[in-house]
Amino acid sequence: MTTLASIETTSQPTDLAQNVWKRFTKHRGAIAGAIIFGMLVVICIVASISPYDPEASDLSVEFQPPSSSHWFGTDALGRDLFTRILYGGRISLAVGGIAVALSLLIGVPIGALAGYYGGRIDSILMRITDAFLSLPSFLVLILLAAILREVELPIFQRNSVLTISLVIGILSWMTFARLVRAAFLTLRELDYVSAARALGSTDRRIILGHILPNGIGVVIVEATLQLGYAIIQESGLSFLGFGIQQPTPSWGNLISTAQDHFIKYPWLAIFPGLMIFITIISVNYIGDGLRDAFDPYKVLETVGEYT
Repeated sequence: MTTLASIETTSQPTDLAQNVWKRFTKHRGAIAGAIIFGMLVVICIVASISPYDPEASDLSVEFQPPSSSHWFGTDALGRDLFTRILYGGRISLAVGGIAVALSLLIGVPIGALAGYYGGRIDSILMRITDAFLSLPSFLVLILLAAILREVELPIFQRNSVLTISLVIGILSWMTFARLVRAAFLTLRELDYVSAARALGSTDRRIILGHILPNGIGVVIVEATLQLGYAIIQESGLSFLGFGIQQPTPSWGNLISTAQDHFIKYPWLAIFPGLMIFITIISVNYIGDGLRDAFDPYKVLETVGEYT
């Protein structure tokens, strides 16, 4: 027989999720950021509808300024810059997404184990995390990128998105680990976790089924912010020549190739830089909106409405 208590127990998570969504939609910057970022992703995905080949050169139209036929102008080889920016967006966004996914796969389990078990396990895992945090990240990124480019394996190719994503992901998981650990240290002491233990739930079930879902908010917020950071890192590596290499376009190497012509042909650097700027700003606004939506004080206020 269904009791009133069971109805409340099953309805509250749904109601809380709805309230999180309502709080997110009230953040105008977050909504604008989500719309802009979504549009960027869509136009990059459908970049193949462009009539121009992103790698085919046409020296008869080199260094053409923005016009109706070439919206963002052309580069030194006569390639349509708008088309190359769209294809470069595919690369930069893919690197950012894969790098964040790898960071989550490494950081979340480490933080969960450290926060749940504590003691010696916590000490060992956090010292490993601290060791990675002490590394000069960008210098290590350059070193790892240079090493992996020389590895003679099909998966580690010079222009491989996976190579750059792996390099960035290896040095970006520590924040996730520390955030998840902090959440687990708090949540493991709550009554519902003690009740789950008393009912004979395994550690795996408690971690995955009870604690992690309640601490996922901080992970989602940090993932959005890390996405922007990963795009910046990829752009920096490509700009320095250690990331995606020409002729494959990325936003970073487009700016790199434009530096020799910036004074006479500024559009070569302005438009790729503008795409990076818009993407990072929109992702950061999404992160701000999610942070407000998952604000624990606001969630507690919502919980109080049902008690």
